[in-house]
Amino acid sequence: MEQTKQEPIRDARKLGTVKMLILGIQHMFAMFGATILVPILVSGYFKEACGEALTRGLSVSVTLFCAGFGTLIFHVCTKFKVPAFLGSSFAFLGGFSTVANLDSGKFAAMSVNDKAAYACGGIFVAGLLYFVLALVIKLVGVHRVMKFLPPVVTGPIIICIGLSLAGSAVANASQNWILALVALAVIIIFNIWGKGLFKIIPILMGVVISYIVALILHKMGMTNADGTAIFQFSSVAKASIVGLPNFQLMKFDLTAILVMAPIAIATMMEHIGDMSAISATVDENYIEEPGLHRTLMGDGFATAFAGIIGGPANTTYGENTGVLELSKVYDPRVIRIAALFAIVLSFIPKVSAIISTMPTAIIGGVSFMLYGMISAIGVRNVVENKVDLTKSRNLIIAGVIFVCGLGFGNGITFQVAGTSITLTALAIAAIAGIFLNAILPGNDYEFGKNPKGDGSRGVYVMNTDKEDKKDKRQKNK
Repeated sequence: MEQTKQEPIRDARKLGTVKMLILGIQHMFAMFGATILVPILVSGYFKEACGEALTRGLSVSVTLFCAGFGTLIFHVCTKFKVPAFLGSSFAFLGGFSTVANLDSGKFAAMSVNDKAAYACGGIFVAGLLYFVLALVIKLVGVHRVMKFLPPVVTGPIIICIGLSLAGSAVANASQNWILALVALAVIIIFNIWGKGLFKIIPILMGVVISYIVALILHKMGMTNADGTAIFQFSSVAKASIVGLPNFQLMKFDLTAILVMAPIAIATMMEHIGDMSAISATVDENYIEEPGLHRTLMGDGFATAFAGIIGGPANTTYGENTGVLELSKVYDPRVIRIAALFAIVLSFIPKVSAIISTMPTAIIGGVSFMLYGMISAIGVRNVVENKVDLTKSRNLIIAGVIFVCGLGFGNGITFQVAGTSITLTALAIAAIAGIFLNAILPGNDYEFGKNPKGDGSRGVYVMNTDKEDKKDKRQKNK
């Protein structure tokens, strides 16, 4: 018996206020797990490098505020037409880790929060790069711009982002392998066999279930591998129920800017892929109207704003695209409701304090999947765009990017006008890849020729096997 196709809802107001609020909560939970994981991971980097975690800036509360307010900024810039939610970008994790470990020059005796402030200054500059690309696309067109940023460049860069963080995942997981393996197993189970909403929030389920297991083990008297307690709840008792997020103004340093800003090359490509995916999901060409230049401007504005107040970079979230597909409610008003919920939650410090008690081992278990998925997405980007690696030019570009991205562990440091500047491995890889692609003959990539490939750049974990099979069945009818 043929199943009746569910008609999409483009104006959610006809569902009533209560259902709109429920749909908004659903979108908030879809982004929640991945979004709050970024400040937790970053705090771990600074604790590992400096012996103390962040106490201001890049906190869970600031991150939620940036996600919610950044989403509203994006909707204003895109004429309230695009149903996209902006959450924390994982692409910048490598940059935060690098800044946390800077120990020369002015960074040698710098406090943890000052280092974070300089990293956020780099995020601000990265946001401004979105405006540059948006302006270029507006003036010359998206097809000409994308010729310089084909998958043979962006794919290997994304692969390097994930692989450069692999050591951190193992180090964190080794604190308590039981918790790490529980988190990893739960994510895999929900990602492969999850049903309904659960299949699009495997990371959140992994965090919640492994946290419960950790509480049980803590009550039983089990400790971490080094003998420390699994939980420390002193910060929860001190946290108030209502309060302002721990905002921190950004600071500027050329070295930190050169660490963070080049990562925007990868995130801008991720943005373009997400816009392609959202357009395909809701059957609206948002690249044409309101235009890719407007969506890039909105994403860049949100990222720059987050950097100003001490938050992580934002990016359009594939998790919420999955919710659009699941619910068939395409009204951007529902996304804006989710954004308001995130803002309200950012003013409840008690929630942030509870989240901050997350055991390091759970973060490690989640990172096993997350960092691997980032690299796997880069591989998928190369495969789905049919990059011909039998061509010498493509092998040269990819090979040089890999060696630069993984070989220059400490980057390259040089002096300009008495100022010490460090180019990180990822920055070197990006510069080398773009340069080689520009000068070597035989670039055969054309943006828009393979929409599925163009839409494969989003970094997120979601089970899409059933949706792909459903699409194939509908095409065959």
